[in-house]
Amino acid sequence: MHFFRYKIVMQNQQQFFQWIEQSLPDCIDIQDPIQLDALAGDAGFRRYYRTNTHPSLIAVDSPPTKEKNLAYVELSLFLKSQGVKTPKIHAVNFELGYFLLEDFGPILFAQQIEKNSADSLYDQAEQVLFQIQQATLAAPSIPCHDARKLQEEMALFERWFLNELLDVELNDSEKIQLNGLFQSLVENALEQPQVVVHTDYHSRNLMVLADETLGVIDFQDAMYGAITYDLVSLLKDCYVKWPAEWVAMRVACFKQHPEVAARLQSVDDRQFLQWFDFMGLQRHIKVLGIFARLALRDSKPAYLNDLPLVIDYCLEVTEQYSQTLPFNLWFKEKIMPMVLNKPWYKTPSGDC
Repeated sequence: MHFFRYKIVMQNQQQFFQWIEQSLPDCIDIQDPIQLDALAGDAGFRRYYRTNTHPSLIAVDSPPTKEKNLAYVELSLFLKSQGVKTPKIHAVNFELGYFLLEDFGPILFAQQIEKNSADSLYDQAEQVLFQIQQATLAAPSIPCHDARKLQEEMALFERWFLNELLDVELNDSEKIQLNGLFQSLVENALEQPQVVVHTDYHSRNLMVLADETLGVIDFQDAMYGAITYDLVSLLKDCYVKWPAEWVAMRVACFKQHPEVAARLQSVDDRQFLQWFDFMGLQRHIKVLGIFARLALRDSKPAYLNDLPLVIDYCLEVTEQYSQTLPFNLWFKEKIMPMVLNKPWYKTPSGDC
């Protein structure tokens, strides 16, 4: 069985190399046989490689039965038309799930964040976000982040984080309490202005380009959703923690931007911050389930190391609002004792 799988992998690899060689654009110089350097992947099934061409390209193996390849192309072209920098698509084969993309270089937004440059970098990231949100009326057909989708996302918390990772089964009373919280988070998301949402707009999906502008990647799951969704993904990043006061200041400034304020004429700062906090809670509850699933189902255990910060975000928000305090107390009393005994748990190191 293992030998059979190995033969399939090698056959696909040869097919991949042949397709790359046949698909290289004329502007690309190659003097040596094609070589591919594997790059760190994302949470999906895509695999990325940097070619040894001049200039280098990014070759992508994106299984067509598991990834939204057509959506990626449509959204890439659309975002580019709105002034957002996305990788140029040099070649694509939808049947095989192969791409040749422009190489944005090796510098992630996450790698550039330092205290003396954070504000300017986040200013840039928010300017790009304004471009994405302003494109709402011209967007291609994309799904809505509706009540069903929001509930499906949060259901991952019980199945993968509680049941599978922690071996916790909820009783009827706990399920009722959790469902009540989920419903309030759904209502919070749907009462906000709905705009184009990247859905994973954070420090690992923004690239710092050679001209020091920002490029955007991993946008194929874009939807129409809450105006605070991408903002909370950026400022309450699952991989980077910033002081709560700094985050609140940036949220208030974001709300005052003319392109945002026009959509929020009757919304005060307090309401907008609660929208932001509750949207973050919905996202982080979902992420607890996703990271557990990535570790258990998809053999990506490194994501367990990111759970402590996500838990911290959930507890930080839920202790601030009366509507969410019961969840906070339940989580601290019943769930945290089991979390604290896990080898992956370490107290979050604090703010940047």
